[in-house]
Amino acid sequence: MTAPLDGVVVADLSRVLAGPLAASMLADLGATVVKVERPGTGDDTRQWGPPWTETSSSYFECANRSKQSVELDLDDPDDRSLAVELTRRADVVIENYRSGALDRRDLGYEQVAARNPGVVYASISGFGSAGGRDLPGYDFLVQAVGGLMSVTGDPAEPTKVGVALVDVLTAKDATIGILAALREREASGRGQRVEVNLLSSLLGSLANQASGFLTTGRAPAAMANQHPSIAPYETLSAADGLVAVCCGNDGQFRRLAQVLELPRLADDPRFATNPARVEHRPALVAALEKQLGQGPVAAWVDQLQAAGVPAGAVGSVADAFALAERLGLRPTVDVGPDAPPQVRNPITLGRTPISRYAAPPRLGEHTNDVRRWLTEGEGS
Repeated sequence: MTAPLDGVVVADLSRVLAGPLAASMLADLGATVVKVERPGTGDDTRQWGPPWTETSSSYFECANRSKQSVELDLDDPDDRSLAVELTRRADVVIENYRSGALDRRDLGYEQVAARNPGVVYASISGFGSAGGRDLPGYDFLVQAVGGLMSVTGDPAEPTKVGVALVDVLTAKDATIGILAALREREASGRGQRVEVNLLSSLLGSLANQASGFLTTGRAPAAMANQHPSIAPYETLSAADGLVAVCCGNDGQFRRLAQVLELPRLADDPRFATNPARVEHRPALVAALEKQLGQGPVAAWVDQLQAAGVPAGAVGSVADAFALAERLGLRPTVDVGPDAPPQVRNPITLGRTPISRYAAPPRLGEHTNDVRRWLTEGEGS
């Protein structure tokens, strides 16, 4: 079965998470991805552990499956010439080097495009190619300066999200840009540069929080698990833990009140509409938690879900995988007998499903094959 990106060659010159993850998504979709790594050490994330796998770190492996690894020293003239040849043959180049670093090695966009006019050259940076071109960018730093920490967690202390979410969002933006440029190339025959940066991807992902600021001029603040515009849309205390309750409309709230045997709550002028509930949130929460405190989380969740009220227990990552399994979502895939399972690509394609998953490569595993391909002619 033909994969959507069969025949597309990707030169992955990126490191850490955003770039490698974008390249990994393209590999899932059928592209041939050649990952260029520093001899001896490879991608920084190979040393980011624990946890460790048999050949690397679990961090590295989450973003580098189904790739070929080649060790090339870009400061060595012979190795650099091979990297230049790789970018000449590639349909896509992905890089996240500091500004100017690849230009000095004859691998910058203008240089690559002169040799390969059809190339889609994706550059990923922390803060863009203008005033922030010389600033290093890491996910945690951008979460801090980009406002995400200010709206996350308890109001008393800005808190980072528990995963490198900005890197992940930027990877998805990069993938979308690359696919769009490949599609446009079919019409024009020309490649182009795709630029994404962590700060812009974060701002674009702040959604209602960003829109609220642009509307009012007031920066939003952290509200723990509460929503600034909807109530109840938060965690509420039951007898033995927390229930996540999401009432996105008045009908759902009315059903919530009925399950809790508080039908008058839905007719109370303080709670009859969402704006009123947001305004009187403390009184609303007190009334709801008084009733929820009389029963366990599991019982309330069963009743609420049966009534069509979006609700669930606050669970762990293990609970999340178990839930996905129960729902038939097939959340994991096997990538080889000696490698731990990985998260399945969340995209489902009806006619050309993603069907090829291979283990993340050992450092330099494909060096000889790639060198031979680059020096002996076309075809791999």
